[in-house]
Amino acid sequence: MSTVFWGGNEAIAWGAVDAGCRFFAGYPITPATTILHTMLRVLPPNGGIVMQGEDEIASIGFCIGASMAGYKAMTATSGPGISLYSENISFAIACEIPLVIVDVQRLGPSTGSATRGADGDIQFLRWANTGGFPTIVLCPSTIADCYSLTIHAFNLAEIFRCPVFIASNKEIGMTRETVDLDKLERPDVIDRKEPPEGQPYMPFRVAPYEQVPYFLPVGAKGRLSRFTSSTHGEDGYITTNSDFIEKQNRRLEEKLAKAVGEFTFYDYFQAIDSDTLVISYGITARSAIEAARALESLGRPVSLLILKTLWPVPEDLIRRKARDYKRIAVVEMNMGLYLREIQRVLCRDDIISITKMNGTLITPEEIMEVLSK
Repeated sequence: MSTVFWGGNEAIAWGAVDAGCRFFAGYPITPATTILHTMLRVLPPNGGIVMQGEDEIASIGFCIGASMAGYKAMTATSGPGISLYSENISFAIACEIPLVIVDVQRLGPSTGSATRGADGDIQFLRWANTGGFPTIVLCPSTIADCYSLTIHAFNLAEIFRCPVFIASNKEIGMTRETVDLDKLERPDVIDRKEPPEGQPYMPFRVAPYEQVPYFLPVGAKGRLSRFTSSTHGEDGYITTNSDFIEKQNRRLEEKLAKAVGEFTFYDYFQAIDSDTLVISYGITARSAIEAARALESLGRPVSLLILKTLWPVPEDLIRRKARDYKRIAVVEMNMGLYLREIQRVLCRDDIISITKMNGTLITPEEIMEVLSK
């Protein structure tokens, strides 16, 4: 048996390397900096490039450029950096550029408490782009998740030609656990899909019955691959054709929203004779697990759904798992940001909300106190 003593940030870095990431750029920011440190240590020996940008805006710009040139790229930051990333996030969505963005969340708003965790960016990650187009957001709750979900994130970025977020937080990123490398989930690595040889290439043309265009790096194989932040046609040049603009924007929406069933990651623990389902994610799910164990020992069993895909909302999963329960509780380290999604999906206004946003973890005892009422 081979074991390591990893922090969540280290696990993300190693997951990126094993996924084929060969370019990383970031700017030091608590509590994401150890991802930069780890990448500096492990990526160059594996043939990769690491850059520290002069700020967050430059860092994500470097990564977008590297991805356009054919590299698998990742950047990492925390809440204030995500705010600065937003313009380039929109660019990556519009130009369908594969990219992995790690948000090691900390307590906000604004600078907030740099050394305290929260899950306050959950809605921001979904809506931090002009136009409101869907994003993929994966959320680890264990150190092993940090590794495997990072590989999934790179795969999804390549499959759907889009930025993919990993919504970690300070508590996950800085927590260390013993990880059995032999038992880690290691998804097969997927590379971007290049166009067939000998056919005319348009950088934003999709094949029949497909939603995602082929990808060629800039300057590759002597064929033009043009990117612009303006509304563009299949050839990458600016267009004012309203019919094509509508078709293009519908495709950007549907390529993710209709495919969420392909990347709905979760854990579900069903308790016998339970009438209560607890829904949680991230570090808070660990407290929910402990609370469920304690309540079961007291003869008050509750079931547990841990979401690891937050966006697009896995609506079918949530409806399917919640339909047999009288009580639903949502536990999260914010002011109820994902609660509204659960309410919307289930069309219920009686959902119990257990929240905290003061920089300390929600404890099992606090969950038990609410659920015991």
